[in-house]
Amino acid sequence: MGTGGGAEVTNILSQAIKPDIYDRYLVGVGTNAWPTWNAPSGAYVGVVAAAADSVGAVPMYTLYQMATNGDGNLSGLTDSTFMTGYWANVRLMFQQIAIYNKPALVNLEPDFWGYVQRLAMNGDPTKMAAKVTIDSDCAGLTNDVVGIAGCMVRMARKYAPKAYIGFPPSDWGADSTAQLTAFMNKIGAANADFIVMQTSDRDAGCFEITPQPADCVRTGAPWYWDESNQTHPNFHDHFSYVQTYRAAVGNLPVLWWQTPFGVTSTIPGGSKNHYRDNRVHYFLTHPSEITAVGGFGVVFGAGADTQTDITTDGAQFQTLSNAYLANPTPLP
Repeated sequence: MGTGGGAEVTNILSQAIKPDIYDRYLVGVGTNAWPTWNAPSGAYVGVVAAAADSVGAVPMYTLYQMATNGDGNLSGLTDSTFMTGYWANVRLMFQQIAIYNKPALVNLEPDFWGYVQRLAMNGDPTKMAAKVTIDSDCAGLTNDVVGIAGCMVRMARKYAPKAYIGFPPSDWGADSTAQLTAFMNKIGAANADFIVMQTSDRDAGCFEITPQPADCVRTGAPWYWDESNQTHPNFHDHFSYVQTYRAAVGNLPVLWWQTPFGVTSTIPGGSKNHYRDNRVHYFLTHPSEITAVGGFGVVFGAGADTQTDITTDGAQFQTLSNAYLANPTPLP
């Protein structure tokens, strides 16, 4: 069990929540990028690690540098200045994790792989060029997106042996699960340590408002899953998908990430910071279903500052997480 966006240390401590994982983003390349947030360069990694230690958790870093030029803008891949900075930051991240000298988790570029699959010729990551061997640590790899994933793994093993890394699939980038698993296998996702799985980066209720709020504009419905698993979409649908994906991509353990904090309700929608969702409720009351498909943890977190968080959920997360920890499900 872990916490991400919307779960600051002061709020975690005030509610006596005991997370196992504490997640924060590392964003940007160049001016105002994450290495500049603290001195010396890259010290933010240690800031996050110290915060994680203060609540008894393992730090998790979500590397989100590829979106520097805007979500889905992949022009930086062939820009020497951008990619030189990109690789320098990746190396710095792992070097700083090594200084921490304890286990840490790294989530490698969510959304990026989905955009590549959508934009590359025939969805082939070898057909999207990238400046890879521009960095000496990436020597001998291919100058394409496969090379990018390969160098991420190489740097992790070289600089931070206590780091555990995972690639997050983007199911919206593919037309089928088979297409998605083929793509992720081609980039080498099975060479990681775990799979980063996602339910939704927003509360279901935020998508149910008419008109949809600016940060919840998305097609598709229904958004609220059926906890009885009688109608679709439902939680058994999701776990079946996870099981299929996992079996095809290295059979690695699974960590859910950025699972929304919304509170269960029979009334669709909600309001800013008070939207409905039922993932927290279902996941924390059905943990054996998570471990049955290879899960070892869930990181709950708001994907935007307008979403429900642990200060606006009426103590749902505090209550359910404490109940779970009183009788946790053993890992297989």
